Amino acid sequence: MPTFDYPCPECRTTNSLHDADCRFEGTPWADIEAAYVDVVAVLSGGVTDADALPNAVETWGPLRQAAVERLRRDGRVDDANDRLRLLPAEEYREAVSVPTRDPIKTIYERGSVPGCHDNAVFAMIAWYEMVGLSWSETKANVTEWLRESGTWDRGGFEEATPEALVEKKRHVYEAGYGWKEKATAAKRVIDRSL
Repeated sequence: MPTFDYPCPECRTTNSLHDADCRFEGTPWADIEAAYVDVVAVLSGGVTDADALPNAVETWGPLRQAAVERLRRDGRVDDANDRLRLLPAEEYREAVSVPTRDPIKTIYERGSVPGCHDNAVFAMIAWYEMVGLSWSETKANVTEWLRESGTWDRGGFEEATPEALVEKKRHVYEAGYGWKEKATAAKRVIDRSL
């Protein structure tokens, strides 16, 4: 099955199997990639007025509009004052290193507690994979989170170090699992205990 780097702008699949209720179900994965490429090609040329973007792209339609909206929601495009700016890689990495939406935000800010460590670590790794960080960036971010959030100090881990724990969960990153279900489960436990 072919996979692609850009997710479906609606259901976020990264292969040709869309969610059943996705409006882009049946859309070939090459068309989805082309929609992103068309939009990114224009935005990589510099700041663009949001109203001018449809005229700058040769073929405009719902798929390209949805791609722009996905790029906005994912933080890849800054849209201050309706002026679209594609974030450079370093700026994007810095922006997504701190999750800003729940339930992952709660896990990041408050840390994990015994009883939900597995779900919380899983969610953090899956989050960083989803936003496009490399494995080494993901490992560094999750290891730092384990220490700085107080999660590691709360105990409940079999591994000797945070690095060993994150390395043991590398399969989560490689499989590209979703983060939301595990994050929701972990947040419920955290909210009850802290």
